[in-house]
Amino acid sequence: MSLKDQLLQNLKNIPGWKTNRKLVAIAVDDYGNVRVDSKKALEQIEKKNPVKEQRFDRYDTLETREDLEMLYEVLSSVKDQYGKYVVLTPYVLSGNIDFERIQEEGYQAYHYELLPVTFRKLGILQPEAYEGTWKLWQEGIDKGLMHPEFHGREHFNLKVFEEKLAKKDPVLMLSLENRSLANIGPSGYSSISWTSSFSFWDPVEDTKRFPEIIKEGLAAFEKIYGYKSKVFTPPAQQFPAHLEDQLTNWGLTAIDKPLYQLRHLGFGKYKRQLVSIGYKKKQDRVELVRNVVFEPTNGNFDHVAKAISQIQAAFRWNKPALISSHRVNFCGHIDPKNREKGLANLKKLLKSIVKRWPEVEFVSAGGLVDIIRR
Repeated sequence: MSLKDQLLQNLKNIPGWKTNRKLVAIAVDDYGNVRVDSKKALEQIEKKNPVKEQRFDRYDTLETREDLEMLYEVLSSVKDQYGKYVVLTPYVLSGNIDFERIQEEGYQAYHYELLPVTFRKLGILQPEAYEGTWKLWQEGIDKGLMHPEFHGREHFNLKVFEEKLAKKDPVLMLSLENRSLANIGPSGYSSISWTSSFSFWDPVEDTKRFPEIIKEGLAAFEKIYGYKSKVFTPPAQQFPAHLEDQLTNWGLTAIDKPLYQLRHLGFGKYKRQLVSIGYKKKQDRVELVRNVVFEPTNGNFDHVAKAISQIQAAFRWNKPALISSHRVNFCGHIDPKNREKGLANLKKLLKSIVKRWPEVEFVSAGGLVDIIRR
């Protein structure tokens, strides 16, 4: 690691809430989201629209039974000083596209279904991969290996989707016909990324329905998992600043935000923002900031060593280590080697953590929020 990188690792951990405890939380985005249906679907899409070397469009599928089984094996292979297994915080989507209904209605309008329905359908369509997966999901929660928090109702921008659907955009149609939402192409707006549910161009018109989408998504989350979500991190970490103060009204007590970002204000205007971890009294919420990056299938370098270095910097400044990752690192439905690489690195990282810091405590993102609020 260069001197500049070392300096940045330390500087980002100076401001904000502090603790003498060695707390480690692992936040993994995108669980519950349908991106690529299967290897067969990817092959059909690539015949007309070759997928570039972009790992999300190439490997990211709804988690399979085998994905979860192998993930649980890794999480339960390590315990902290209190004998607790590693707990993962999957930031989950509560809904997915209802592909069948959209097709039946001639691709005229958007419809969504709740996550258990998606798993039930895939259990019939692809039983070798998905039969029993939702039950396994629930078992992971019951055993304390998974504690989901809210990522949104869906993981794509509905404004862009509806505009492309109205035009019967051939790239979108190809994806929908293969029960996927991959390799869609540009959104048509400089401020809106395709996978960013809450990005916008017009700060008034484009954001009008965001509150209702979030409230519906949160109600669905509670129905699905049996408890209210405390923490929210928006897809692609884009969210209108003028709606943040409503988070507590929707029952959320924390938001997971980037350390630094350009906040879009509307019509292509941006404002720089720096965030520090801690309780914000004025807003009556906790803001979490991930300070460790762990993307073991993205690039060829020592991901474990890099993560350990970042954890060390966090602990040096009495900060919790909040590790950031994505589900794609642990997906093997399309290519088992992708999952094998991701999980091997995760296991190595976890064992390195407990060996180096035997006093470590594994907590969920929600558990970390509770500790900060005390």
